Amino acid sequence: MQQDINLRVDPKTASNLKLLSNNGIKASGIKPERIKATRIIKRSIDARQRNVMVNITLRLYVDETLPANIYPSIDYAPVKSSRQAIVVGAGPAGLFAALRLIEQGIKPIVIERGKDVDSRRKDMAAIARENIVDPDSNYCFGEGGAGAYSDGKLYTRSKKRGSVEKILSILHQHGADESIMVDAHPHIGTDKLPEVIKAIRNTIIQAGGEVHFNQRVCDITISDDTVTGVKTATGEEYRGPVILATGHSARDVYKMLADRGIDMEAKGLAIGVRLEHPQELIDRIQYHSPEGRGKYLPAAEYSMLTRVDGRGVYSFCMCPGGFIIPAASGPGQLVVNGMSPSSRGTRWANSGMVVEILPEDVDDKQEAGPLKMMYYQEDIEACFYKDADMTHNAPAQRMLDFTKGKQSSTLPPTSYAPGIHSARIDRLLPPVIADRLRKGFIEFGRKSHGFLTNDAVLIGCETRTSAPVRVIRDNATLQHIRIKGLFPCGEGAGYAGGIVSAAIDGERCADALASYMDTPHTDN
Repeated sequence: MQQDINLRVDPKTASNLKLLSNNGIKASGIKPERIKATRIIKRSIDARQRNVMVNITLRLYVDETLPANIYPSIDYAPVKSSRQAIVVGAGPAGLFAALRLIEQGIKPIVIERGKDVDSRRKDMAAIARENIVDPDSNYCFGEGGAGAYSDGKLYTRSKKRGSVEKILSILHQHGADESIMVDAHPHIGTDKLPEVIKAIRNTIIQAGGEVHFNQRVCDITISDDTVTGVKTATGEEYRGPVILATGHSARDVYKMLADRGIDMEAKGLAIGVRLEHPQELIDRIQYHSPEGRGKYLPAAEYSMLTRVDGRGVYSFCMCPGGFIIPAASGPGQLVVNGMSPSSRGTRWANSGMVVEILPEDVDDKQEAGPLKMMYYQEDIEACFYKDADMTHNAPAQRMLDFTKGKQSSTLPPTSYAPGIHSARIDRLLPPVIADRLRKGFIEFGRKSHGFLTNDAVLIGCETRTSAPVRVIRDNATLQHIRIKGLFPCGEGAGYAGGIVSAAIDGERCADALASYMDTPHTDN
């Protein structure tokens, strides 16, 4: 028999399984000799009050031992000789689509424009050291996608769209720490996620699937309003129905789709900056203590949200104990993002601080139609790049100076490796963004004493929060509304936002593709 006990304990007790077990057994009223094992199944920190507490769900194994396999694993059967489908992109959506296709008895052919997850490291380092951006291998492109070298945050609200537990279990099966199955806000960490991604790739290959790197898809082949395959820039052709999971920065793909008449629409974005505080300051604020987090609490997180002049202003992708990275995916761009190691152990905390921008907020000066938000992104990134003298030494401004419209005479130390220079970010950003961001910061400072400070610095710009377009698909079949056999998928197609939601959408598209291939009228 198993019995779950909910406990609310101090951080020190939460860190000691023996103490937790004693508390749980006492609360259960069961004789201690009957309890053969205990384990934590859920854990969350409640820092809303001055005394920080930890909520624990403890499972007691009564008259039975701990099972050998606590979490289910999937046995991926061979598909080498099976019918095949194409997966464009090896980010979370593409990799989980490929795994699900194998479960469905379909051989996935994964085509990735960038390099494998290890080879990407040199190209990413070159951005900071040499100001060189490889348009096919960077923080956005390559095995694992934009999430490969990130905090690996796995928190999502997309529970109604698929099984979050299954996604987490697959990640754990491929090497992610067991804590992701327990924590309310799970994360893997930039230092550990690449190994998980490699393990997923090996599973795909061992089952008979294929993974091709350095193969940038430049066209899709269509016959009688049906996709029959794709072509790559190196002249390779791959045949089969297509799951298109290219990620939110594949602007050349969006242009190709527009040229091919694929139905798309402009989608709202969130644009702003990376905001970096000393982590110890965030710890003091969030844990209501001048001593900060102490010995038993993790680096503190925060979440900020308000509305200014009818648009959301909020924190995005908060990275406690992390660092800021250059995230351009092509020449002429300056873009920043954030990441954290699994320890979340650096002395900085950063988050995207962004303003909601809808298509109606942006003039379609170039008559770009569905691509107008993409060009809006490009214009802002080019403006910041120009201010940086065509380098990745990013414009920066102290937080309080930004709200006062004042150039910062000095800048604090930063985690951003290419370096920062003092600039008027309040002028570099479009007024519709800068004005709302300024008012939002003032509101956050009122809500959270000490948050609005010149000890924090804005580093810009943050533009890659989501895709600037949505590739329109049928809600029932998940196929493009007009072209059969094309399954727009994940964050790049406008249907997800983060690792887990992208993975869930990948699985959904794989199921839809399997159903499509099983219909009598298709010749695939």
